[in-house]
Amino acid sequence: MNFLKGKKILISGMLNRFSISYGIAKKMYKYGAELAFTYQNNKFKKKILKLAKKFNSEIIIPCDVRFDKNIYKLFKKLSIHWKKFDGLVHSIAFAPSLQLQGDYLDCITKESFKITHDITSYSFVAMIKACKHMLNINSSILTISFIGSKKFIPNYNIMGLAKASLEANVRYIAQSVGKNNIRVNAISSGPIKTISSLSIKNFKNFLNCYKKNNILKKKITIYDIGNVASFLCSNLSFGITGQVIFVDGGWNII
Repeated sequence: MNFLKGKKILISGMLNRFSISYGIAKKMYKYGAELAFTYQNNKFKKKILKLAKKFNSEIIIPCDVRFDKNIYKLFKKLSIHWKKFDGLVHSIAFAPSLQLQGDYLDCITKESFKITHDITSYSFVAMIKACKHMLNINSSILTISFIGSKKFIPNYNIMGLAKASLEANVRYIAQSVGKNNIRVNAISSGPIKTISSLSIKNFKNFLNCYKKNNILKKKITIYDIGNVASFLCSNLSFGITGQVIFVDGGWNII
């Protein structure tokens, strides 16, 4: 099944082989996509280069999304390799670790509110603004969310608000780029053990509870997310935009 054959897709947010974006990359490569990757800074360059080679890619470009100038440099450098491309996977989120433990009002500060929303939600807007002229007709843009955007999840705190903002971005951006036949969607993932999720206090207990209580009684993996992401970035999903697709074993309806 090479339903992504001929598609050029940029993937952001990969840190290691446990990252959700790694699972997405592995499945997209399996289905025929040509991939490029971003990394935050030189600390991660060697590791991301090694991972990218698994997908027969040598296109890795630095981008610290805190700075708009870096985002524009990213796409200027990408244009050396690809004049046009077909998809963007935004798998970037950040909150200061102290924001992910304890009572929300006790934790929250103005500065943490700003930086969490900036990196988790605004970076999605900024990347699309910078690259929309490079996207082919029928391109697909994808981001990653979580049920904490809609429901109270202990210790998720400020990240829940930022993910709610991200999901609202999906709807507004979908309307903005729809006239160019570009689609924008989000996947709301079940809880998965990654470097980021382990920053959330008591996450392991939460993960165990989830595995026992989701409808399918199974653990969602990064490869489950990768399969759905591949579908959403393929021509098979032409009729879907502005949506948040839950890939959580039905947990969101309980």
